[in-house]
Amino acid sequence: MPRTTPPAQKSRTAQPLQPADYLTKILNARVYDVATESALEVAKTLSQRIHNTVLLKREDQQSVRSFKLRGAYNKMAHLSAEQLKKGVICASAGNHAQGVSLSAKRLGCRAVIVMPTTTPQLKVDAVRELGGEVLLHGESYTDAYNHALTLEKKQGLTFVHPFDDPDVIAGQGTVAMEILRQHQGPLDAVFVAIGGGGLISGVANYIKAVRPGVKVIGVQMNDSDAMMQSVAQGARVTLSDVGLFSDGTAVKLVGEETFRIARGLVDEFITVDTDAVCAAIKDVFVDTRSIVEPAGALAVAAIKKYVALHKLRGHTFAAILCGANMNFDRLRFVAERADVGEEREALFAVTIPEERGSLKRFCELIGDLPGGPRNVTEFNYRMSDTARAHVFVGLSTKGPGESGRIAKNFARHGFAALDLTHDELAQEHIRHMVGGPSTLAQDERVLRLVFPERPGALMKFLNLMRPGWNISLFHYRNQGADYGRILVGLQVPMADDKAFAKFLKTLGYPYVEETANPVYRMFLQT
Repeated sequence: MPRTTPPAQKSRTAQPLQPADYLTKILNARVYDVATESALEVAKTLSQRIHNTVLLKREDQQSVRSFKLRGAYNKMAHLSAEQLKKGVICASAGNHAQGVSLSAKRLGCRAVIVMPTTTPQLKVDAVRELGGEVLLHGESYTDAYNHALTLEKKQGLTFVHPFDDPDVIAGQGTVAMEILRQHQGPLDAVFVAIGGGGLISGVANYIKAVRPGVKVIGVQMNDSDAMMQSVAQGARVTLSDVGLFSDGTAVKLVGEETFRIARGLVDEFITVDTDAVCAAIKDVFVDTRSIVEPAGALAVAAIKKYVALHKLRGHTFAAILCGANMNFDRLRFVAERADVGEEREALFAVTIPEERGSLKRFCELIGDLPGGPRNVTEFNYRMSDTARAHVFVGLSTKGPGESGRIAKNFARHGFAALDLTHDELAQEHIRHMVGGPSTLAQDERVLRLVFPERPGALMKFLNLMRPGWNISLFHYRNQGADYGRILVGLQVPMADDKAFAKFLKTLGYPYVEETANPVYRMFLQT
């Protein structure tokens, strides 16, 4: 497949590096001036529960709580004295920015970090504390990246790419070198989270050169799977939108070199969802008493899914905990979703006759379910009409697969039940809302949107709306993240369908239309 290499890297990558070349670069990588050999620990509780040995590679223990400083420092340590004198530049709003800043401090060079204006102050302050010169530019990473490239040429700085650079890849590969040195016994697979692909490229090159029998399995979020799609199609795929929950792996386009490596060396790919990652964060906490960020828990979530899919026992898997930089306020969301991810809570919308004694009969049924009584975790009731009522109920469960059986049991006893356990609208909004259908909400369109958490985001939405459209529903709940999840109802006449589509495109916020969702129809639509 033809490759388009940036001019600055043509001479270096004209002949693609092979695993043996990368092995040499990894063995000679300079990372330990700033990085430590992180621990490789057995997750005892999780291993016992899933009947397989799970090893946790604790990159969350690095000084910047991420593996990123390995690649950044290795790249910068190989620069000439003249390049270091002029300084380096990068574009990042996360762990890479801290890695570059710390490396520059160690090497005594200038580091310019271009960050979007939407970057939380907490992250800006962390970079400045490490000595990085923060320059805020643009509303997105793309804006910051393009501005960084302009400054690179204008000021003669050296650009430190977060993943698509052989020296960065080699630095990340030292993680695999440590794993194989620390655990020389049986090892079936190493699970690695993928954003742009730098970490898995380094890991795959080292493992396939030293112990090719060990599988390398790439892990991505189901809404941010650019590498998985690219490998499947044989060419790099640019995603139009990416999920933001695992912001450390939210990459729309993977690297050119990392794609080439992953395509040739990664054995398998697997995706996980938000609930599974929340459950994995809890698993890591139970075993280590440490809290990793969503990207840091991807590998653990994937091991659990992989074991369940293939019905495995007695195997040994390693998970790289690649980062632990998460805002404290996000823990509320993680805690709420962890039980669903572990399938220890099930949610249902149940229709009961609006007659004397029916509610009591339904509650008695809950206490007499097969497998024993369940704890009620949530119970919301609202009268719908004179014939029936809808109940939103949450129940504790004892393991995967129970929610479907419970719903069927409700139906057998005359209570029609909709299993909402994995319904995003129910999880994010309906369970937290008080209200119901309105006879006034005609021509209502309901959307789930992701708003950036910054001043003016709502005003942009309102200003782009047509004056004749009316907001009939609006629900927002802060999750402590860099973005807000919004549920909005708009009264839009059918004649305005084209104008409405144009409005959403111009707005540019990720969205999912939920007008046809049965949960909306049951609880909010007349």
